Amino acid sequence: MKLKFSKMHGLGNDFVVLDGIRQSVSLTPEQLRYLADRHFGVGCDQVLLVEKASLPEVDFRYRIFNADGSEVEQCGNGARCFVRFVHEQGLTDKREIRVETLKGVIAPRLEGDGNVTVDMGLPRFLPHEIPFLHDDDVVIYNLDVADETLEISVVSMGNPHAVQVVDSVESAPVGEHGPLIEHHPRFPQRVNAGFMQVLDRHAIKLRVYERGSGETLACGTGACAAVVAGIRRGLLDSPVRVTTRGGDLNIAWGGPDRPVLMTGPAMTVFSGEIDL
Repeated sequence: MKLKFSKMHGLGNDFVVLDGIRQSVSLTPEQLRYLADRHFGVGCDQVLLVEKASLPEVDFRYRIFNADGSEVEQCGNGARCFVRFVHEQGLTDKREIRVETLKGVIAPRLEGDGNVTVDMGLPRFLPHEIPFLHDDDVVIYNLDVADETLEISVVSMGNPHAVQVVDSVESAPVGEHGPLIEHHPRFPQRVNAGFMQVLDRHAIKLRVYERGSGETLACGTGACAAVVAGIRRGLLDSPVRVTTRGGDLNIAWGGPDRPVLMTGPAMTVFSGEIDL
């Protein structure tokens, strides 16, 4: 089976993007892992699939598969690449589109300067919405990890995030604590682990250990979750510049019952065809 693809990235968070509208795409977890493999396949953090919409008044369906072959609910950097891909492929001429995901509809918009703004929807905080095993909705929870008690905030941006504040992202134990937090038994569907350093009330540095992919150079939903958590904790004011290892995102959140807006770049690296 031969598949055409585009290799794209948002701040170094990279993707293999597949057009499931003009070609038939039905991949097994093993084939997804092969595509994502950086030595034997194309190489990426996630595989993104563009499909026809199944809902009225929606333009496309957006599916996301991690490097381990698991399907997940949301990917912010991928959403920006998604809107650039459908434009470059001639699938739409709309500058703003409505896209259905496993966790609802998002609205990415291609800006005049080439950046993409995504309405990521409302953040969710109730433990059962994450999901996170706890009875009450509070801003800060204690989580026991590797003989330490961490203070985390939990946020769903369509996918689950556990955000902690650290003194320095450079010295934070991302590689050690990241997988322990991801697979912590209090997160029954696993979780993305964010490590946030507050620079001032409008700027943070961030590293994220992503569920199913490991640490990536940038995480769009992780940036949204970190800013929302920081605002709830009284540490930040909107808008916030989020500096990742791959570059900067701008995140704006107007507070409860308001959507999170994410703005940043999306780039096509190359296109090709692979025989699975």
